[in-house]
Amino acid sequence: MIKEKNKFKEIEGAEFGVDSRYTSKKKQLDDGKALMEARLQRMKNLSSDKIIKAKLLQLKLKMEEFIKEPIYQEENHFTKFLTSYIDTIYSKRIDFAKDIDIDANLLSKIVNNHRKPKEDFLLRLMIHSEKTYNNICHFHKKTWYQVYFQEKLSELMANQDQWRPNVERHVKIKNLISVGD
Repeated sequence: MIKEKNKFKEIEGAEFGVDSRYTSKKKQLDDGKALMEARLQRMKNLSSDKIIKAKLLQLKLKMEEFIKEPIYQEENHFTKFLTSYIDTIYSKRIDFAKDIDIDANLLSKIVNNHRKPKEDFLLRLMIHSEKTYNNICHFHKKTWYQVYFQEKLSELMANQDQWRPNVERHVKIKNLISVGD
């Protein structure tokens, strides 16, 4: 059974992912627990390389989902994805900064939303991602740009009530065209 709690789905019991054709609840719960134990055991046996590849693939899919169906919120998805990308590959963010030849302070400011990334940063991130994903799956070069600009658009749409009244004062249409006459 799935119950909504604080915008996250909380899974009650072990029946999640278990066949629903059971005759007794006890048998279903026992099999559910066995399934979860088997999944955990399998995850323990994964190499760190496979875990990193799985996390990178998951990140790619989340980014593509965000691009297809943007979420109009004030949450900064670009930096969330960037942080996830860096932290998956590197134990220290300074190593990523060195790899793309930028100052560690600049990276820190971008990750902590104190500065917007410039084109130079996005280009280096694009190339770094292409090379990283090369052995994992296809990663389209424009993905980081799409996420960044989709977020900008989402931010504009989410904050219309703040900027629109001021901007509308500057927009005047003198010759309004009537359609349908």
